Amino acid sequence: MGDAAGRRERDPRGFLRTLFDAAVEAASPAKTLAGFLPPPPKGRTIVVGAGKAAAAMAAAVEAAWRGPLEGLVVTRYGHGAPTKRVEVVEASHPMPDAAGAAAAARILERVKGLTEDDLVLCLISGGASALLALPARGVSFEEKRAINAALLRSGADIAAMNCVRKHLSAIKGGRLALAAAPANVVGLIISDVPGDDPATIGSGPTVADPTTSAEALAILRRYRIEASPSVVAHLESAASETPKPGDARFAKVSNVIVATPFAALRAAADVARAVGVTPVLLGDAIEGEAREVGRVLAGVALSAARHDAPAAAPCVLLSGGETTVTMRGKGRGGRNAEFLLALAIALAGAPRIFALAADTDGIDGSEDNAGAFIAPDTLARAAALGLNPRQCLADNDAYSLFAALGDLVVTGPTRTNVNDFRAILIEQAV
Repeated sequence: MGDAAGRRERDPRGFLRTLFDAAVEAASPAKTLAGFLPPPPKGRTIVVGAGKAAAAMAAAVEAAWRGPLEGLVVTRYGHGAPTKRVEVVEASHPMPDAAGAAAAARILERVKGLTEDDLVLCLISGGASALLALPARGVSFEEKRAINAALLRSGADIAAMNCVRKHLSAIKGGRLALAAAPANVVGLIISDVPGDDPATIGSGPTVADPTTSAEALAILRRYRIEASPSVVAHLESAASETPKPGDARFAKVSNVIVATPFAALRAAADVARAVGVTPVLLGDAIEGEAREVGRVLAGVALSAARHDAPAAAPCVLLSGGETTVTMRGKGRGGRNAEFLLALAIALAGAPRIFALAADTDGIDGSEDNAGAFIAPDTLARAAALGLNPRQCLADNDAYSLFAALGDLVVTGPTRTNVNDFRAILIEQAV
């Protein structure tokens, strides 16, 4: 399909959706998790965990485990999966709710009183930080929730947000692992963060934390986030400090990454290559403001279309990572929709360039879509409907524009999460 005839046969929207589906499938817990399970222990096996993939991960453990099993995991509303031995609780994400706080407290109770013959399997995936919203002593749930809301609006990256969250938590930043001592703890983790750092994924409930309370305070100041006197007092106290790398109490804790964003990109690249489209992997750790990343990748796409660099058409530019959106307006739309709208504006209707961007968990921010799709006629069709793309971007209202065009990508919950997937297709000239 690398020639002009193949280009005419290809449906760009369908092709890009196929790549996205391949990326999601590569990160499926049912496909990836079983090979990382440790041997059964002499004693009990307790499964705990949190995240958008937590229920699917628990189901995968149940399917592969030989021996007694019990436990509790918490996932986002609508992201549950059928299990028989591990209880699944659903709670709110990205804004925490009382159900998540209660589930986190129950998880802590589940791992207390264990022996050195017992094993804790901790299943962590993206979203765990908001779903394990159990505040530290001296910090109220409402105070923690308010800080979380401000962080989400601020444009802070995931590492900065999770630094603050860990120091306001009773369970994150390694505290869950310490609560399970002297049992063996194995963290099985699906990465949704640039760099695949276990300490950042879900705020690292089973990982020693290199960040400090002073850094958390500095982040609040940097993003002009107002904190209550009790929150400030807590962060200034020794009690807020997390356990650090080198702490002997982590000697019986191990953490394993079972699915990564780059593996998902490779799976999509294999599908593209099989049909004669050259994949160009730009990386799985692209961060920054969504609209700025859109402008930058527009330049790369135009270079491919005009100069055959970094690859000759037909080619597809694949990238992952987690962009951010600083809320300036009052519109609707997650970071993938905002990225695509900025990309379309920068491309200015350039021929032969199509793109899909979507979150692999099936939810772009807090909307009901995973992402969206653009084509060379996106701006023209928007104008025909009386929509102003630049005004929509200024108002953070990309969702409304793509909904009006019928170009939203809607998958429902995928029950995994390896962050954002972006694919820009440059077709061959006829």
